[in-house]
Amino acid sequence: MAEVKKVALLTAGGFAPCLSTAIAGLIKRYTEVAPDIEIIAYRHGYQGLLKGDYLTVTDAVRQKADLLTKFGGSPIGNSRVKLTNKDDLVKRGLVAEGDDPLKVAADRLVADGVDVLHTIGGDDTNTTAADLAAYLAENDYGLTVVGLPKTIDNDVVPIRQSLGAWTAAEQGSIFARNIVGEHNSGSRMLIVHEVMGRNCGWLTAATAAKYREWLDEQEWLPEIGLSKEAWDVHAVYVPEAHIDLDAEAERLNTIMDEVGNVTIFLSEGAGLDSIIAELERAGEEVPRDPFGHVKLDKINPGAWFGKQFAAKLKAEKVMVQKSGYFSRSAASNEADLELIFRCTDLAVECALAGRPGVIGQDEENGDVLTNIAFDRIKGGKPFDVTLPWYTQMLEEIGQA
Repeated sequence: MAEVKKVALLTAGGFAPCLSTAIAGLIKRYTEVAPDIEIIAYRHGYQGLLKGDYLTVTDAVRQKADLLTKFGGSPIGNSRVKLTNKDDLVKRGLVAEGDDPLKVAADRLVADGVDVLHTIGGDDTNTTAADLAAYLAENDYGLTVVGLPKTIDNDVVPIRQSLGAWTAAEQGSIFARNIVGEHNSGSRMLIVHEVMGRNCGWLTAATAAKYREWLDEQEWLPEIGLSKEAWDVHAVYVPEAHIDLDAEAERLNTIMDEVGNVTIFLSEGAGLDSIIAELERAGEEVPRDPFGHVKLDKINPGAWFGKQFAAKLKAEKVMVQKSGYFSRSAASNEADLELIFRCTDLAVECALAGRPGVIGQDEENGDVLTNIAFDRIKGGKPFDVTLPWYTQMLEEIGQA
């Protein structure tokens, strides 16, 4: 392994409550163990890499890197760019017609003098990093790529806990406190709290569980209408479980009659196949992003479910609220801070030793924190709906 003289960082994909902290962790660790290494940060992810658009990490930034842990988002910016989607990159003016985007990116790293590239992102970011790492290796570029797993969905194979997911669940529960407070702003009120999670229901389940922990800590006064039953979660729907609309409507109708309101925590990917089928039957185009994913903000699953249940529950008022952007742009909580810094420390160690891979707890190998080979990284890990804490929650709310 050649001496590392310059490293580059980039964040990509959707935001998660770990990006700013991960950048801080990498900067701090390099400053501690190898202060002479130059650090740059490509702006807006792979877009900045292709364009050669980057920021230089100055001594002032190194000295105050801890400030980044106090903020969410990413100070260096994100974008959704897939290096193997040539048509999209040409259309966006990021590469010229006939160019190989992987070669453009590799040559840009060489031109910028980069020895190590740190990618911070979810499955799309790291599968793109895998494509780039493979290209660099096959063509003897001599660069090392080390990734960090960011996604609030917590759905990266084979990583036990993605960075930022704990914070997102906590923030979603905070969001829910105010939203569920609307439960008696009208009679027979239906609230749908739509939580991010395209293919995985972990965040929805964890958000509901965290919210119910808060409920258990409160003192109630039902004599004046301050009722735990009214503030509770009455249904949790995730993509991994079948939703029988008629059976659930019958169950929830009883709750509506007895309690006066119904609150549903819904994963945005729950029932998506049914929604897409309905759109296609109507001859409508299903919008998709450069990775081929359905644009859920255009589909609006929460509104669809709200409409279905409103009629079945004879709801007089319906409110659909989404916690995703509130949750994903938060600063890291204490649990995530500890995990992120352990990961960034190992990421720097691996980078200096020339060991590529994605840093994470390998649940296929005893949850050991290690550098996992890029070719083992996949997205779409399903949430395990048989986990005891989840099944117990469903039993408590009467959904099991």
